[in-house]
Amino acid sequence: MSDATQHPDADAWAKACAEDLAAEKARRRGTGGPPPGTAAEELRKLVDAVADKVASLRTPLLGMGAQDAVQQFVSQAKAAVEPVIERNPQVFDHLAAAGNELLAAYRSAVEGQERRWTRGPDAPPPGAPSAGDKRDDDGPGPTEHIDLD
Repeated sequence: MSDATQHPDADAWAKACAEDLAAEKARRRGTGGPPPGTAAEELRKLVDAVADKVASLRTPLLGMGAQDAVQQFVSQAKAAVEPVIERNPQVFDHLAAAGNELLAAYRSAVEGQERRWTRGPDAPPPGAPSAGDKRDDDGPGPTEHIDLD
């Protein structure tokens, strides 16, 4: 037997795993795409994409007059949005931040309501001591309902 088969590299497995991990990280970095731009840039991209999609739709169900009307509407909308984006790009960043705050507030309210729904009617409110809790001081412990009937 050769020396390589008798004493395999002890770190071969670790080296192979490190190489695979590095290759996977490189692959994910390559497929991630560019990071999103500002809200104004993203709105401009959205308007351009919608305009391109509407322009590419040629359906025989709509007459030429309807297609021309849709094209004119898209052109007018794009012409109205562009100057606003150019003059006030920071407004869209603020609107995006406000939307994120509203979403967080809504999510918090929904999660709180879901906790109340799933807790049930007999469960104590959050933060209340349970029946098995003992107090360390000399004050009264948790209250308990005693049925005298």
